[in-house]
Amino acid sequence: MNRIFPPAGTAMNRVEISLEGVESPSWLDGVSPFVLAVLDKLEKCNWDLSLLLCDNGYIRSLNKQYRSLDEPTDVLSFTLGETGGDRYQSGDIVISLDMLAENAVYFKVSPDEELRRLIIHGILHLGGMDHVSNDSEEPMLRLQERLLQELSHLSIITQEQR
Repeated sequence: MNRIFPPAGTAMNRVEISLEGVESPSWLDGVSPFVLAVLDKLEKCNWDLSLLLCDNGYIRSLNKQYRSLDEPTDVLSFTLGETGGDRYQSGDIVISLDMLAENAVYFKVSPDEELRRLIIHGILHLGGMDHVSNDSEEPMLRLQERLLQELSHLSIITQEQR
């Protein structure tokens, strides 16, 4: 199942969402508007990106193949960075819904906050940012948390959908 928002041919940012190994969550329709809001906040224009929501098994296989780490992780970003015409093919973000749930419990945050954090994190990587550690003083992670705060009024997973 692939969803593209907004429809192809629209001269703005676009996001395609796919699923692998997970059922379609009830909150899926809230993902694209949030991704587009992050891109707008970062002043990205004519970006195309894909977001894959998956389970731990799938992300573990990607993590092993591309990072030589035989373990699941929460988010992976695969930068394309290709320009085709007036469109920028930024790349792919992969998020494990299993790890998202585990992180929310571990960090004592809502699943909505953790999902928004992982999306922002993936987008920042696609935009060329990186971090050496998970220290909260890392510039990328500081920007991530600032964006999370600035966009806190935009929920993806509502209380009823948890």
